Amino acid sequence: MASRPIVLDKIYLRETSYRLILYLLLFAGCAVMLLPFFWMVTTSFKESSEVMRMPPQWLPKDWQWENYIKAWNVAPFGRYFFNSFFVSIVTTIGEVITTVMAAYAFAKMRFFGKNFLFALLLATLMIPGEMLLIPNYVTLYKFHWLDKYQALIIPWLASVFGIFLLRQFFRSIPDELQDAAKIDGCSRFRFLWQVMVPLSKPAIMTVALLKFLGSWNAFLWVLIVTNSEKMRTVPVGLTMFSSEVGTAYEQLMAASVLAIIPILILFFFTQKQFIQGVARSGIK
Repeated sequence: MASRPIVLDKIYLRETSYRLILYLLLFAGCAVMLLPFFWMVTTSFKESSEVMRMPPQWLPKDWQWENYIKAWNVAPFGRYFFNSFFVSIVTTIGEVITTVMAAYAFAKMRFFGKNFLFALLLATLMIPGEMLLIPNYVTLYKFHWLDKYQALIIPWLASVFGIFLLRQFFRSIPDELQDAAKIDGCSRFRFLWQVMVPLSKPAIMTVALLKFLGSWNAFLWVLIVTNSEKMRTVPVGLTMFSSEVGTAYEQLMAASVLAIIPILILFFFTQKQFIQGVARSGIK
């Protein structure tokens, strides 16, 4: 009996050691991921002479708060932020609507060729987005949508990955709910929006958050289909700090900090639903 506490102590010591090593690895990974953000924030307060100094100077001697004012006045960032918010919100709402209906059809409805169509949709994920730039550009040119909101919104109102994510979540909801709704005289459309959607809020929030992030950070497509400053978004507006004579890194970092603040606020309020949606839908 005396040896039993010794064995338990060894097990406890081993588990504590494993946990300590795991925490150290997680802390190291967190530090590596946060280091670029720390550098961005501190650089936004530096003088231009301190940015490229070697060895690197991590903290500024004199905190230059006016860098943010200068960065805001370099370009019409008020218009850029409005365009980013408008395009991101509209595309997010549109994608959620189309994704919910398509995912419900593939998860709960029976029709000819369903599995083939779903496999075909998944196969499109293997096509690099860069291959579609020219065909989409030509299509928008023929519709006379270049340098308009239609070019920034309409091509992105659907997402194959979002359909796949929601389909996995919808399949976890028992079919008995749908059978009971049919007995009570509930239509498919009403069952979808009054039963399936409320039960799938974590997955829907995940799709919405991913879409908002993608729209907010979109650069190449916006750069191609817009010509005037009034249609540019924040990521494209950040290029205003680079020219033939060099780059104003301190102002660029200040504008970048302003650009990520809405994303941080959004994730702060939706992180619980985002984690639940990813975990419960099977996307690990």
